[in-house]
This record gives sequence, structure tokens and C-alpha cells, in this order.
Amino acid sequence: MHLNPYGEDAVNLAAALANRRPETAAELAERCRAAGLMLEHPVTARDLDRVHAVLEAWEKVVDATDEHERAELVNRMLADSTAYPRLTDHARSGWHLHYRDDRQTLGSVLFALIAVGTALHLAGRGMHRLRRCAVTECTVIFADTSRTGRQRYCSQRCANRDAVRRHRASRTAG
Repeated sequence: MHLNPYGEDAVNLAAALANRRPETAAELAERCRAAGLMLEHPVTARDLDRVHAVLEAWEKVVDATDEHERAELVNRMLADSTAYPRLTDHARSGWHLHYRDDRQTLGSVLFALIAVGTALHLAGRGMHRLRRCAVTECTVIFADTSRTGRQRYCSQRCANRDAVRRHRASRTAG
């Protein structure tokens, strides 16, 4: 996976994994491959455990109530997961940046990818553009990649559900 300047791919992968946690190492490998990640080593149960821990830390970033807290949490993840940036063409797929040491396990790769991708997304798009759906009973996490930066819902279904709820509330109030 090549990181784009906004961290969109990495943040969307993190949200997908957080919203539906992989249950096995094989499922984690399959979902990472489907997202375009090149796997250099077999995926193990230790990788799965590491990814679950990374997602726990990342959800604290999502749920942070202000920008400074969010930045501090991302900075902690960056300090714990990344190395100096380096150019690589490890898979002969073109030169790109890695923010990690070479020959890492998938758990470590995803930790660095999620931390850097989240930092790039928040710095490039806005500190408010990572959140949970605005529908109270929906806990889905999403990265707001909309042009306006005002996305409130994880899906059109939730947006419609909330619009119907507001419409019905206004009719009974009036």
C-alpha cells in the first residue's frame, strides 16, 4: 500500500478493521491483502493480538474530545510505532516511503501504517475529520474524506434514518 498525502487508505483500513475486528490471523491477512497491503511474512496470532491492541489505542484517538488530546494520542502512537522515513522499492512496485524498519511483522507494519496514516489524514484534512457516526445507536467509525469536511454519518442509511427521526420529532412537537 502506498501512503497517499492524506492518509486516506491507511485510515480507511483502520476504520474497517476497528468496525469489524478480524477474528483470525487468516482473516486479518485476507483483509489486508484486499486493501492492497503486500504481506512480506506469514501472519500469526501474535500479529492479530498486536493489531487488536493497536486498534484499541486508535479508538481512543477517534473518541478524543478535543484536538490537543487527539494530537497527543496520535503522537504517542507515532513515537511507539515509527522509525525515520525511508524510500523503498521492496516489492518492485515503485518507490515509496515507509515509516518503519524493514522486515517487520504485520502487527508492527499496521501499527506504523495506522499511526502515520492517521497523522497525515488529520493534519491534511482537519483534526475533526475522524469520528463515529452521529446516529446515537450507531458506533461505526469513519474518516471524513468529503470535499466539505462536514460528514456526520457513516452511511446514507444512517443519514436517512436520522432525517426521518428529526422529521417525525418536528411533526409531534408542532
